Amino acid sequence: MKYWCLRIGMAALLLTAAVGCGMVKSMGKNPDGEELGRLEALSNYKNGSFENLAERSDSTVKSKWLFLHSRPKTIRPSHALPWVKTNLNTLAAPAPTIVWFGHSSLLIKTGQGNILIDPIFSNHVGPVPGLIKAFQGTMNYHAEDMPPIDVLIISHDHYDHLDYRTLKKLRNHIKMAVVPMGVGADLVYWGFDPKKIIELNWSQSVTLPGGLRITATPAQHRSNRSYANENKTLWASYVIQANQYRLFYSGDSGYGPLFKQIGQQYGPFDLALLECGQYSPNWPWTHLQLGQTAQAAVDLQACLIQPIHWGKFVEANHPWNEPIEKLLPAAEKLGVEVNVPRIGEPYTLGDTLRTKVWWDFN
Repeated sequence: MKYWCLRIGMAALLLTAAVGCGMVKSMGKNPDGEELGRLEALSNYKNGSFENLAERSDSTVKSKWLFLHSRPKTIRPSHALPWVKTNLNTLAAPAPTIVWFGHSSLLIKTGQGNILIDPIFSNHVGPVPGLIKAFQGTMNYHAEDMPPIDVLIISHDHYDHLDYRTLKKLRNHIKMAVVPMGVGADLVYWGFDPKKIIELNWSQSVTLPGGLRITATPAQHRSNRSYANENKTLWASYVIQANQYRLFYSGDSGYGPLFKQIGQQYGPFDLALLECGQYSPNWPWTHLQLGQTAQAAVDLQACLIQPIHWGKFVEANHPWNEPIEKLLPAAEKLGVEVNVPRIGEPYTLGDTLRTKVWWDFN
């Protein structure tokens, strides 16, 4: 009896600690009730979950065992990454201006408004603080540094793209959120006004009051905030139109015909913000592998690549700077230009490309 009382007591303490640090809340909430009924009527929602355009059985077989594998010594940088301190409230935007915060977090300043994409300012990934820590030098921007946000764009519900602690701080500074189908349930659970959330299915668009036009396009990925519930919400890439400029944001996606289809329908693009990093044989189909980022840009008819999904967290077993070192020669071979700013360094379309090698250390 004492043994079971002790176990129950320990479980209660762990649960209290989890609630206290926001772990339970950060796990979010899957769609239910009327919203679930709305999802079940969609053509890409079948048998209780969303599906990719073409399904593969090998996409998640090994991923749960990633952290049991050996890792190279260069998986994290040996010292702090260089960064630039920018006043985000005074950015000029004669053309779209992009500021990268590491991984896939971006601020895009346009004449039609401020766009914030997949922001992670908690300096870690996942429901448990400190488990997957950000690299040194990537932790100098915070929610408090952001200007008023005209539109928040979320690509999918994975913890490295949808961060509870960041959005809790930003909630009252966001005019509108554009998310894939079902992800609105997480935001409502976290206190967002449902009237300020727009859910899009693939190929659906919205034009915001300032004139920004945002279209959700297919991605080849998956969704889940626990292993018990997979693909209950949609994942997406996005086409962003600001006046005459067209930008593409990949979110997380494996390679496939979808890039050529998006390029034919919505391209050419002035800039493609493309996943480059966290690739692994553990997920051969749901992330771009080496060489595929450059080819995806060609398929999209993109004039310029800016790599994302690298430079902040360890989520796969490759050296931290391998993605950019492999991307550059692959892009040169295919005739695609690459822009690689430092964290926090603004780049305005049409300016001189940021090509200084700042990542050459281990």
